[in-house]
Amino acid sequence: MKGIVFTEFLEMVEKEFGIGLLDRLIAKSNLSSGGVYTAVGTYDFFEMQNLIANLSEETGIPVQDLIYAYGRYFFQVLIRHHPNIFAMYSSAIEMLASIESHIHVQVRKLYPGAELPTFKITNKEENFLEIMYFSTRSMYMFAKALMEKTFEHYETAYKIDLELLKENGSQVKFKIYKQPHAIYS
Repeated sequence: MKGIVFTEFLEMVEKEFGIGLLDRLIAKSNLSSGGVYTAVGTYDFFEMQNLIANLSEETGIPVQDLIYAYGRYFFQVLIRHHPNIFAMYSSAIEMLASIESHIHVQVRKLYPGAELPTFKITNKEENFLEIMYFSTRSMYMFAKALMEKTFEHYETAYKIDLELLKENGSQVKFKIYKQPHAIYS
């Protein structure tokens, strides 16, 4: 897993829970990296699992809720570092439909060796998108959060349903609906 995912996660933990909890989390997680990451480095996903599980234990927040919160946080990282990508699309549906064919291609150029989930578009209409998510890392709530933030970025009302096709979350079906009215009032 690319280092930027780790560096931003640790930054989120510090901002949301304080430096004391962050220090305890790193010590408790027994990380082979020692909790020292560079944005361009590559690290074992096992370390991220340990960090999230231990953060859950420290805070009492369920793991999937933490992954979801991190996805929402990470969206701002994408906006900050890659605003030009969002300018290339006129709608959230169009952008999400290009995850595999364009977005992930660009990510692999920027971060060689990045291990990304696979997304397969199974149905695309003007106001509907059905996406299959495949990943042994089961971070589907991270993906859901990024999808939601994409709609919010385009100031578009939405509804996202998900169905776990495998109980462990390694295969998930997302049904994404563009709603007829704005989410902001």
